[in-house]
Amino acid sequence: MTNVTLKYASRSVPRYTSYPTAPHFSSEFSRDRYEDWLRDVDAKTPISLYLHVPFCDSMCHYCGCYTKVTRQEKPLRDYTALLVREIAILAEKLPKGQPVSHIHWGGGTPSILPHDCFLDVVEALRTHFCFNEDIEHAIELDPRTVTPALAETLGKAGINRASLGVQDFDLKVQEAVGRVQPYEVVKASVEALRAVGIKEINLDLMYGLPFQSLETIRNTVDMTISLDPSRLALFGYAHVPWMKKHQRLIPEDKLPGAAERIALFEEAGRALGEHGYEQIGLDHFAKHDDPLAVAAREGQMRRNFQGYTTDEADILIGIGASSIGKLPQGYVQNSPDFAGWERSVVAGELPIARGIELDKDDKARATIIMSLMTAYEVDVAAVAKAFDVSLEALRTCYAQLQELEADGVAEREGDVVRVTQSGRELVRLVAAAFDAYLQAGKGRHSVAV
Repeated sequence: MTNVTLKYASRSVPRYTSYPTAPHFSSEFSRDRYEDWLRDVDAKTPISLYLHVPFCDSMCHYCGCYTKVTRQEKPLRDYTALLVREIAILAEKLPKGQPVSHIHWGGGTPSILPHDCFLDVVEALRTHFCFNEDIEHAIELDPRTVTPALAETLGKAGINRASLGVQDFDLKVQEAVGRVQPYEVVKASVEALRAVGIKEINLDLMYGLPFQSLETIRNTVDMTISLDPSRLALFGYAHVPWMKKHQRLIPEDKLPGAAERIALFEEAGRALGEHGYEQIGLDHFAKHDDPLAVAAREGQMRRNFQGYTTDEADILIGIGASSIGKLPQGYVQNSPDFAGWERSVVAGELPIARGIELDKDDKARATIIMSLMTAYEVDVAAVAKAFDVSLEALRTCYAQLQELEADGVAEREGDVVRVTQSGRELVRLVAAAFDAYLQAGKGRHSVAV
């Protein structure tokens, strides 16, 4: 299948953490409309919260996140005060004591907040929302920032899952991407977290970086496995210097080509399999008894802006500059312009900059794409019936699958579309066949593999 994968590897397609994807959100979306959606939330329905902290103390060359560098404490304390205020504004629009089943902190580096500030935000969440007893409270961490004191703070906050960005353990690769962190640093971080009872550890790796080789990526996997994570992510580096100018610091002539990227992923995946980790979806791996692996086997796995998840909540509320939320009616995004976000929060307004309301066709296609991305199969006719949309209109998408079917990537029996076992690396291309927005010409996307 390698030759087929190589044929499609350089095609540009979305990652489908949402549908429609973010480039198609509109700045004409009304704040009042979002407030109506929040008021319609069922008081007994558990929701998820995502908090974005857009600060780091240095910029990694590969970073694709919305973040900026600061080494001063005042901006962090000011941001904390604004987060607390935004939480209060949101709570005014939602039923009192709304239950919460998942919380996820991302960035940037969310742990860059002073420890008392971090606890202040968590206290604000506890004041305005009702945490479920089995809540998953997760955070993304830079291992270089994890000290015993930080681990203790995270434990006090109720964090029970941590994702640490490893990327690669080879020093030459680390120097090329501006993130030097020896194995001993990551090991000490993991030990500090486990010492305070944070047992669920995810480690994130990356392929497609400069100077990576089959030998270096296998060594990285072996060293990573020695830390006994419950889950791993193996993300493909998305080189988008037209969007992220700091990526121009990456030596492009040292980036692996399409064939090399495929080989790197396959080598890392093979090594993870030898260590007993099951591949979950496009780019995640987990132990057999991990909840994500169980959800994948039982057809309960979901996909959102954090990637593959066990989070079954239909409502995700974004908090903080640039954060994105999802409700049954559509998507909303907070202002990525920090000053604009701040002005809205200070004025007591929801800091919405863009959004999109979904019609029946959007919801049907989103369901098809979600099913393909998580279960590799979908009954298009059943989806059309469930959302009362034209089956014939969806069937027009089959023409875009013909080449993929001929190459053994996808197969179709009537209205049931499947991604083949050997074609799973290219699942985004199968999903793209059902994307009505993709031809609109908005946004450039990363390569398929």
